Amino acid sequence: MIRSAWDWTKSIVIALALFLVIRAFLVEAFKIPTSSMEETLLVGDFLLVNKAVYGAQIPGTQLRLPSLSEPRIGDVVVFNPPHDQSRNYVKRVVGLPGDTLAMRGKVLQRNRHPLDEPYVRHADENGDAIHPGMSWQLEHLVDGSAPRAYRPSRDNWGPIVVPPHRLFVLGDNRDDSEDSRYWGFVDRKAIRGRPWVVYYSFDPNAEEPFRWLRFVRWSRIGGIVR
Repeated sequence: MIRSAWDWTKSIVIALALFLVIRAFLVEAFKIPTSSMEETLLVGDFLLVNKAVYGAQIPGTQLRLPSLSEPRIGDVVVFNPPHDQSRNYVKRVVGLPGDTLAMRGKVLQRNRHPLDEPYVRHADENGDAIHPGMSWQLEHLVDGSAPRAYRPSRDNWGPIVVPPHRLFVLGDNRDDSEDSRYWGFVDRKAIRGRPWVVYYSFDPNAEEPFRWLRFVRWSRIGGIVR
């Protein structure tokens, strides 16, 4: 009896240790809380995130494991935003270090060429919106720009240059996304991983009880995030 109890204890400890290692260095679960990435990701989606691909951070330290690859244009990433390091955001990478970015009439330009973005959704038909928080862009305007005349807005801004070790990210739901346009660049070290698959999804707008069980989006479960 004592030996059996000890065997069970060892099994539980080993399983817990494996879970903690996997969660810290390989895969972690995240939930989508806002609509900023629709239609790519929906509110109520639960994701498994690959933490190893960009180099997972060793818990309790500033050290990171070697990355398998670097973020690329079009990658969907999970990160800690510069204005709130305690939160996790999910956006798409649209600018790498050294890139020149601008937006004209909702069309994103990268290095003076329109970026092909089939995933982008525009839902607002009421026109542009000026945002005072975008004044941070003044420090990153390309040479020759006129800072005094610069009036950035949601749909028209730049050109700005992405500094070293930083990324520029936007939500796919471009008219309803809190992203780099407003709070700036994302530090490469703040990237936590790349969403891999939707392992569960339900409609949070349903008003019925037990909506997490009764209103499952079966067609989304198992979907690869692109």
